[in-house]
Amino acid sequence: MKVSVCVATFNGAAYITRQILSILEELGPDDELIVVDDASTDNTISMLHSISDYRIQIHINSHNQGEVLSFSRGIRLARNEFIFLADQDDIWILGRVAKMIDKLRSSGASLVTSNFVWINEFEKPIEVDFDGVNGRTSARHLHNVLEIFLGKTTYFGCAMAFRRDFVSLFAPIPAWVKSHDVWIALAANLICSNVHMDEPTLLKRRHKSNATNTVSSRSLPKKLWARVVFLRSLAVLQARRMQLASEQKTG
Repeated sequence: MKVSVCVATFNGAAYITRQILSILEELGPDDELIVVDDASTDNTISMLHSISDYRIQIHINSHNQGEVLSFSRGIRLARNEFIFLADQDDIWILGRVAKMIDKLRSSGASLVTSNFVWINEFEKPIEVDFDGVNGRTSARHLHNVLEIFLGKTTYFGCAMAFRRDFVSLFAPIPAWVKSHDVWIALAANLICSNVHMDEPTLLKRRHKSNATNTVSSRSLPKKLWARVVFLRSLAVLQARRMQLASEQKTG
């Protein structure tokens, strides 16, 4: 089994080394760690270069494009059979890769999403009002889509791994998409190929400057606009799904 890990970075110097080292511990000699930096202005790049490991590939955006397009670029660069996503400030738990790949193989699903443990900037566990994913709802695909539509934050990209052949459905991710996490989860549930892991596989860091803190505080107009984006996403993914099915028939 060969693994590609895609990391999007932006001014992540405070935690990036800790995260990269935790990822490398999980990788084999033929795996790759693809970092797409979104035009950082701190010393993120120099810190990445200081980690001497041939498996690390660093790609730098010419200008700031946001995490969605950075992840989209990383995913399209990935070459291996199984692809993992990672944020710049988390910590992987030992055994994560093997457990998530085993889940993909045993379930036959295209996408697996695990749970995680919340930590603060000092790596201490903290309590956060968050339900996470539930293994019992993996196959309740319509239910999962409805939860996404209602704005329930359950899926996080940093907790995801997927098969390479799934990428043709959801990548490239359109520039108007606001959340790659939701986009990918929606695609997997749309084709009924999604599985949840109750077990946590990473430590997710919550601190003053990460995006997680702003999820629950969106204004009403932003929440309404998110519903519009959801409906557009559903339409685009369905059109891609039909096109891929047509190509497979004629191919």
